[in-house]
Amino acid sequence: MRIGELSKRTGVSPRSLRYYEEQGLLTSSRSDAGQRHYSDAAVQRVSLIRQLFDAGMSSRVIATVLPCVDVPGDLGVAEETFTAMMRERDRIDADIAHLIETRDALDVLIRANSRHRAELSTAPEPGGAVGLML
Repeated sequence: MRIGELSKRTGVSPRSLRYYEEQGLLTSSRSDAGQRHYSDAAVQRVSLIRQLFDAGMSSRVIATVLPCVDVPGDLGVAEETFTAMMRERDRIDADIAHLIETRDALDVLIRANSRHRAELSTAPEPGGAVGLML
């Protein structure tokens, strides 16, 4: 299939598909006219690449992980891929910890703001009834 059809079948833009090729994540053959042609397996490959990007992985990390899919019986590849996946998991854990700290800090500010708003809503208005008694 050509790049336009792969794009339609996967929902990924032709530009992104060309980027995947540049990064070594996806391969195609070329026609005599230079047009890219993809196998049917490219649909699943693009889906996997999208999932990995959506998980926050960079193209560099994805390129490290994909050989495990391509050469599943190679222990060296499996070990290298395992190391890369563990590094990514550690990075994600650190990101989650940072997000939790940020959320907790925001919760403190929200509580302070809520108390302040409550105080303002019960405070007498300046120039109210006392000012009228003059």
